[in-house]
Amino acid sequence: MKLEDFDYYLPDELIAQTPLQDRAASRLMVLNKQTGEIEHKIFSDIIHYLNPGDCLVLNDTKVMPARLFGMKEDTNAHVEVLLLKQIEGDKWETLVKPAKRIKPGAVISFGGGKLHAKCIDTLEYGGRIFEFQYDGIFYEILDELGEMPLPPYIKKRLDDADRYQTVYAREIGSAAAPTAGLHFTEKLLADIKNKGVHIAFITLHVGLGTFRPVNVESIEEHEMHAEFYHMTEETANLLNEVKKNGGRIISVGTTSTRTLETIAARHNGSFVAESGWTDIFIYPGFQFKAIDCLITNFHLPKSTLIMLVSALAGREHILHAYGTAVKERYRFFSFGDAMFIH
Repeated sequence: MKLEDFDYYLPDELIAQTPLQDRAASRLMVLNKQTGEIEHKIFSDIIHYLNPGDCLVLNDTKVMPARLFGMKEDTNAHVEVLLLKQIEGDKWETLVKPAKRIKPGAVISFGGGKLHAKCIDTLEYGGRIFEFQYDGIFYEILDELGEMPLPPYIKKRLDDADRYQTVYAREIGSAAAPTAGLHFTEKLLADIKNKGVHIAFITLHVGLGTFRPVNVESIEEHEMHAEFYHMTEETANLLNEVKKNGGRIISVGTTSTRTLETIAARHNGSFVAESGWTDIFIYPGFQFKAIDCLITNFHLPKSTLIMLVSALAGREHILHAYGTAVKERYRFFSFGDAMFIH
């Protein structure tokens, strides 16, 4: 399939720059993946589409204040570093701007010397591996010096950093938020649970795959960046029980989907407790083994995420739904509106 097959027209003014005050007040497009039928709702209406015995699967990763601004020690040149994933100990994979200035051996200082980073290797697309040096606890220093890594299409500063976290975020390690989950409030989750819907948590730490564009004409040639995931025994047992009893697995977000499908593919459609790295790439033709429905946001043109939702609902249905969303002035991307594919 060609990259152009997943393009669509989006006016810049529909890219949401700020979150709504009420998380659950976003609009919700409900898309039937069989018929392509569309309904227009409010996100809090999602509860009416969930049945007792279903299971809602949430990614509980927590976004690090992963964007650091420092100075190259020998030249005092300003450098921006985005932490992507911890390799081991104090070694991290990062994205750097401007990357051409940073070669192995270069040292960057942050916060007037509270944190130092030495470049030990170069990667493609501006990637660098740094080894950090500091006194104290790394994440406490990161909380003090780092900023939330908002996507490049968001130009406005975020007043409340917690609005780029889900209300259930607890496992720190992501370079970006699992944004489909931003629509849930604690009250809405409590109401869903009281309806008899199970709620399960998995973890996938969002890394470079979120920031990396597809640069090949034939999408089959695109290589995904590996991201770390974890499923507990409690979640695995619950999901297997729901499947056995005829309930639906409803994934919240593409990150949850990729985790669930990775594990199900490795275990003949069943779920087991495990941790590992996944570089699964889901595009049309993919056979889903884990999920039945998906709650997601509206994704960038020609991105791996629009390919994933096209695999679930069909490319024609998705492109028609996106065209309808543009016409109806939905808000797009991280702080935008939501879609429920059922």
